[in-house]
Amino acid sequence: MDSYRLLRPLLFRLPPETSHQFTLRALSLAGRMHPLDQFLADAARGRLPQHPITVMGIPFPNPVGVAAGLDKHASAVDGLSALGFGFVELGTVTPLAQPGNPRPRLFRLSTINGVINRNGFNSVGLNQFLSNLACSRHTVRLGINIGKNAATPLEHAEQDYLTALRAVYGVADYIAVNISSPNTPGLRDLQGEDALDNLLGKLKDEQSRLSDNHGHYTPLAVKISPDMDQIDIDRIAESLARHELDAVIATNTTVSRPGVSAQVPQSIEQGGLSGEPLNEISSRVIARLASTLGSALPIIGVGGIMNAADAWEKFTAGASLIQLYTGLIYRGPRLLGDILTDIDRRMSSAQAGSLTELLGR
Repeated sequence: MDSYRLLRPLLFRLPPETSHQFTLRALSLAGRMHPLDQFLADAARGRLPQHPITVMGIPFPNPVGVAAGLDKHASAVDGLSALGFGFVELGTVTPLAQPGNPRPRLFRLSTINGVINRNGFNSVGLNQFLSNLACSRHTVRLGINIGKNAATPLEHAEQDYLTALRAVYGVADYIAVNISSPNTPGLRDLQGEDALDNLLGKLKDEQSRLSDNHGHYTPLAVKISPDMDQIDIDRIAESLARHELDAVIATNTTVSRPGVSAQVPQSIEQGGLSGEPLNEISSRVIARLASTLGSALPIIGVGGIMNAADAWEKFTAGASLIQLYTGLIYRGPRLLGDILTDIDRRMSSAQAGSLTELLGR
């Protein structure tokens, strides 16, 4: 029996952000208390198939991760680790603490399995974020998603990203640069040609310096918007390849409302839309990136994955790894098991020796 199916109606009676905070606190508690942590791992994870894959030079136990935004403050790392994900991307974290936008800022569109958020990088700041992370006993691969403070002028944004890069470099398996949230005014302007080239150049220079200082290389990924035409997608892909970024994450939330009727409750709220309505747009961006990039750098696919078929669509579009968030709100941890079991079935059917071999076909 799927226990989340029983729990979801209770969670959905709470305001979305209250429900989110309650779930994170429960995961945090469960992940830190023995034997509760082991019970959580056994109950949620069971005997999940594990399909190792190496991306960005990092060996992942399986290709399914948690997207940034679910655990912004690194407060529930142990609980998320126990669920069996191949990796967890924390954040977005900003250099200084900031409250984000006024509440309410999170809205469920339950009839279409969607969520609108206009959180605006609510963040505890780097100091508290790193303190929270230091208290965890996690064994999961970690990405850390970094952003700029809302009060930082766009022309000085690079300084916020460099500050965050330096702070998290030694504790992250990879670092994601968020320049595509629709909820920080002007942020998406950093995807423009000159601004992007300037930012990527400085980030890569700093990555090289930090690699020498720390004695190890931490990959850099850039998270991009779904709200671009093919010309802009190609331009960004070429810039990422030219600057030798390590991966691209596609995509963030959308400000469009694809196929969303005005009759859907709360669909008129401002903010970024995620969930089922984003799936097709995200897959199109991934496919275009894959066509332009070839093997230049890997793609991490995220956006609207609600079931195993959606996950496989991301892989066939060109993703090497995928991430979940809104799908977990509606389906719970069982979604992870469904996806890994589906991969297992496809590998057996194709007589593939590894996930890499299967995706290569």
